[in-house]
Amino acid sequence: MQLYALGLNHHTAPLTIRERLAFQPDRLDDALHDLTRGRGVQEAAILSTCNRTEVYFAGEQPQDAADWLARFQGLSLNEVSPYLYAYPQRDAVRHVFRVASGLDSMVLGEPQILGQVKDAVRHAEEAGTMGVLLHKLFQNTFAVAKEVRSTTAIGANIVSMAAAAVHLSERIFERISDQRVLLIGAGEMIELCAAHFAGAKPKAMAVANRTEERARVLGDRFNAEVMRLDVIGDVLPKFDIVVSCTAAPLPIVGLGMVERAVKARRHRPIFMVDLAVPRDIEPEVGKLDDVFLYTVDDLAQVVDAGIESRQQAVVEAEQIIDTRVEGFLHWVQARDAVPTIRALRQHAEALRAAELERASRLLAKGEDPKVVLEALSQGLTNKLLHGPTRYLNQPEGDQQVNASQLVKKLFNLDSRE
Repeated sequence: MQLYALGLNHHTAPLTIRERLAFQPDRLDDALHDLTRGRGVQEAAILSTCNRTEVYFAGEQPQDAADWLARFQGLSLNEVSPYLYAYPQRDAVRHVFRVASGLDSMVLGEPQILGQVKDAVRHAEEAGTMGVLLHKLFQNTFAVAKEVRSTTAIGANIVSMAAAAVHLSERIFERISDQRVLLIGAGEMIELCAAHFAGAKPKAMAVANRTEERARVLGDRFNAEVMRLDVIGDVLPKFDIVVSCTAAPLPIVGLGMVERAVKARRHRPIFMVDLAVPRDIEPEVGKLDDVFLYTVDDLAQVVDAGIESRQQAVVEAEQIIDTRVEGFLHWVQARDAVPTIRALRQHAEALRAAELERASRLLAKGEDPKVVLEALSQGLTNKLLHGPTRYLNQPEGDQQVNASQLVKKLFNLDSRE
């Protein structure tokens, strides 16, 4: 059984493709069960974020996974194959280590991805699709990510998606302290945005969410007003900055809603950030004259300032990852040898038991113990060496040389000579 990683991300696919392949949280269980049913896939975990959709799996027949991913999301393989990457075992291990460490993120070193990987593992555990191989892989993944963050400067001066959103808004408005901020959603990304915007001390903040209870947790923490999603259309004209990140399958802020808001604001500008995949705000909104709409792909343009200062940290992180990849693969190889080791020991034990039983019978008959022990040792030696001796006598030419070298290595004969 081999490990594989299959997927696409912001490096390989535009937002329009990524949002069509993104998994809604309530479909992950069905997806994991469907993937591991009759496709040669024994273990699986799915990581789906605004920047990537990736399937990590263990099995013997990986060729069907790409077709499954496309068909499960209602697409053809031809539509998505130009954007997909597929990594076999060594590359798959290295890839997930890099992803969890923030080296493959749109914002280099951003910390949210580690929590998202942990969520993917939790979903797979709850679905029952995590086996020994993936469990060990992700144990190592979390350890590597922790080591990278604690021993390198990859986490210094992080420019996260949330920080990038604040930075962009500062390009539009002279002072955020004069603006009103509306946050749509109540997940981790919105929580991070709330923390960053709260640090800029806006005039007012509000959180809108499908369930008011969850929004109220953020509202209490950041002294923000709380409201339901269905009132956004009425209150939108009051807000200068809108950041949205929900798990809604369809846009919740439409073109007409924003047009009415712009008119009510007498064409004062609105800064909008859509961090959701699929998108929460209809793309046509960005064409309005008084609206500045940015998506997750647009945020990549504001994060280059800290990249150069972190390049040495990246080199150090890559060295850590390369070392840990070798360590994990060594464990996999050792695990693959376990059945052979077990069979070898069982074979030797069977030979030992047979010779011991024979010697016990001879002793019971009154045979000389010294003669019995000699026969026991010779019989056991002959039986244990029968396989290697026959192996040495069968090959010819170069195969004979290879066989001799292998047996010498197995029995450490060179050092004895």
